[in-house]
Amino acid sequence: MVAKSDPNSKLIAENRRARYEYAIEEDLECGIMLEGSEVKSLRQGGANIAESYASVEGGELWLVNGYIAPYAQAKTFSHDERRRRKLLVSKRELSRLWAESAKKGKTLVPLKLYFNDRGIAKLKIGIARGKKLADKRATEAKRDWDRQKARLLKEHS
Repeated sequence: MVAKSDPNSKLIAENRRARYEYAIEEDLECGIMLEGSEVKSLRQGGANIAESYASVEGGELWLVNGYIAPYAQAKTFSHDERRRRKLLVSKRELSRLWAESAKKGKTLVPLKLYFNDRGIAKLKIGIARGKKLADKRATEAKRDWDRQKARLLKEHS
């Protein structure tokens, strides 16, 4: 029997540039505290996490500079588009993230913003280390070779 994809599970925004700019060592799913107009705007697909980052401040995890478009029907109870949003993780995960981000050269990068199968907004963040220019070139060369290899295998089979 073929499993149906859940209509509630939906990708909202993806930071595709993050995997090019950073070497993702580990990723983690966390919840995000949103207002009502933000959730409705996300359901319409109006979000961008490309320029955002996560940081541990004051014993809490925050998403900084994430953009959620204003919801047109929310007149009086609208939200600020680039406000800091609290991310929900356990205390153990928070202490581990704080220790990892304190290490030299590591940062917390948002990778995906999506609704899970229960319809709850989730953010996948990655513990990342910045790549050097040579690493970026090597990644690009490997990707190009994989494409070329796939074409050759397709032609000869």
